[in-house]
This record gives sequence, structure tokens and C-alpha cells, in this order.
Amino acid sequence: MIHSEYIFDMNDINSPITHNLFINTQSISQITSKQRRAPNKHKFSQTFYFSDNLSETATTKYQTLLPHINIDKFTQALEGISATVSQFQCAKSIRIALETAGAKILKHPVAASDWGHTLESLGYKKIQPAFDQPLEGDIYIIKRTKRHNYGHIAGYTGTEWVSDYKQPTYEVYHDSGVRYQYYRLDTSS
Repeated sequence: MIHSEYIFDMNDINSPITHNLFINTQSISQITSKQRRAPNKHKFSQTFYFSDNLSETATTKYQTLLPHINIDKFTQALEGISATVSQFQCAKSIRIALETAGAKILKHPVAASDWGHTLESLGYKKIQPAFDQPLEGDIYIIKRTKRHNYGHIAGYTGTEWVSDYKQPTYEVYHDSGVRYQYYRLDTSS
């Protein structure tokens, strides 16, 4: 039985991110030589095999499952946002767009400023800011400032930057010392 005092909304919690790692075990006889040599078919999946040195019949398979993110669906979700003024829900809007595109986000930070590790766990790679040549699906984060405790996050649709509203530019904070982090989906894997 679930008691109502134990139910809470994860959006109300401001805590550090938790990374999820799926671990499966198989005996070495279950893993064919073809599986050991075959490259990963899913371009966002990395598989590593380790022998336990105690028995050649046991192998642990560590697999980090990075979901395939459909950039077209991500940008379509962002293009569906019609607001022209922020509602202070940028992280929620980007999360929903990523989930619409296929991301499986089990836990996430509330503050936009803290979304870097979450993006990396989804297959994004932190790169030097490329505001002069953004690609569809690029995401940037503005770190906390004195005036903005939660920071900001937005995604690029191919024509404009969108967070919880259609932004006129990526420069939405005019504080001094604004720090940006820029992420692009890593398709090299």
C-alpha cells in the first residue's frame, strides 16, 4: 500500500543528478564469438566485456544504453512552442522535447544550470560554443548568475533558439560574466 505522505513530485526536488547504468550478467558461453567481434549496431550504445579472472565461464557485460534521439522530433517539439515570453520553465520544455525525441530521462536536475551531465548521459558532447554555426539539435546552458539562480537552457531548431519561448537570440541574460556551456549530439559513436 502506498501512503500519500510518501508521494512527491520529482520536479519539486533540487538535487544533484544521478547517472543510471544498466548492468547485465551473462556466462561467456551465452556470448557468441560473433557478438564479441561485432560492432555496436546502435550508434549510441557502448558494450564492454570483462573477464572476472576467477572463471572463464563468467563474464560481466556492462552496457550504457544511450537512447537514440531523433533530432527531427526534438526540433518539431521545440517549434510547437509558441510563447514569446519566458514562463521560467526552460528546463522542463527542453526535457519534454528530448523525451518526445526518444530520450529516456529517469532523473534530472530542476535547475537548467545543472543539466550538463544529463545531456552527456543522453549522448550529447560538450563543445566550444558555436553560436555562429549552430546545428539542429544543439543545446546550450547558461550557468547560474547572481540574478538568475537556476540558469537557462535552450535548443536550436535549425532556424531559432527555443526554450520555453521563442527567443530573439541566444543572448537572453545581460548580466556581466555570463558563462555558457554548449552541447551537440555526438554521432561519432
